[in-house]
Amino acid sequence: MAFDQGAVNFRLFYLQNTLSSDIISNFADNAAPPLATLNRDPISGWVTGKHLLDREITDEKCVFGPYLYTMLMKAERKVPEALLKAHCKLEEEVELRARSVEFLSRTVRSEIKQRVVDSLLPDMPPTLTSIPSVVDFSNNMLIAGAMSDKQIDAFSPVFKQTNDTLPILLTPETAALKRKQINHNDLKLTSFSPDLSIDPPPVTTLGMDFLTWLWFDWEKNGSVHKNSDGEEFGYMLEGPLTFFREGEGAHEAVLRKGTPLNSREATTSLICGKKLKKVKFTLAHNEKVYTVGVDSEFAFRSMKLPKIEQMESNGIFQERMRLINLFLNDWFCLFDKFLDIRNNNSVWDETVENIRRWILKTDAK
Repeated sequence: MAFDQGAVNFRLFYLQNTLSSDIISNFADNAAPPLATLNRDPISGWVTGKHLLDREITDEKCVFGPYLYTMLMKAERKVPEALLKAHCKLEEEVELRARSVEFLSRTVRSEIKQRVVDSLLPDMPPTLTSIPSVVDFSNNMLIAGAMSDKQIDAFSPVFKQTNDTLPILLTPETAALKRKQINHNDLKLTSFSPDLSIDPPPVTTLGMDFLTWLWFDWEKNGSVHKNSDGEEFGYMLEGPLTFFREGEGAHEAVLRKGTPLNSREATTSLICGKKLKKVKFTLAHNEKVYTVGVDSEFAFRSMKLPKIEQMESNGIFQERMRLINLFLNDWFCLFDKFLDIRNNNSVWDETVENIRRWILKTDAK
């Protein structure tokens, strides 16, 4: 999904170095090859945020206020699976008759498949995919639609090659180190289960601790907070919910439909030592309302932004990015509050006991 319309999916990255003044030239020098050059092997490179065939990367097309908007485009030819399977069956039938046999070996079937691919591939239309990215100069950060590990592994080296700086994926652990100089390995291992026979996880689960704490804090202390600018905002959590715990039995539990936050199944998951891994998060800042699916690695999916007044396309993009930054400012205000509690052993121990009592009260309802 692009950043200039509709719901958005994104991960955040820290930039190790300040980007050079030649950044536009860097992207232009690594622009995607012309589509006419596509043969058997995929081609990839940068295009503007306007569309996947716009290879003319300039200030006018890509820089909007403090943001630089580009996309990493990949073009390849693919034979649709159903078409490939049908042609392979036809060729196998011919081969069976020619050999006067009832079965073909795996090697022969593999050779037939390769011949079919070689035959069909040149006539296949190009398949285009992209990873949108926005460089935020004001915060020296990168916002990119690289959601899966495969996409991140494809995107990060190309960005480094282009701009001579490796983007560092923002996770709860890297954010804690960057924002509060907290090494997650130094934090006490924690189980929220009231059943004290359940051991804490073998490693720190900072993101799941945060989401579970958000749930507890919302129900016990209310949802109204102030961000770093002194502005009030509120939040709420909704299903579907995903719980996770490494160990014996079912590692993951997913609760959908109904009111999963108030369900016995959710309480049972917490008692069993599971923590919240994914949740739907709604944030209200003044009259602006956001909804987004967020997980314990800080991947934001299907974020619906507040409605904005109609304006020209460049203005719409800048306003949408401003709204995303407003959300992130509030989100990290909550995370900073959590980190201050998490890094203070006595305060954290008291918080854990309060969470355990909250779980037991929920179970008793």
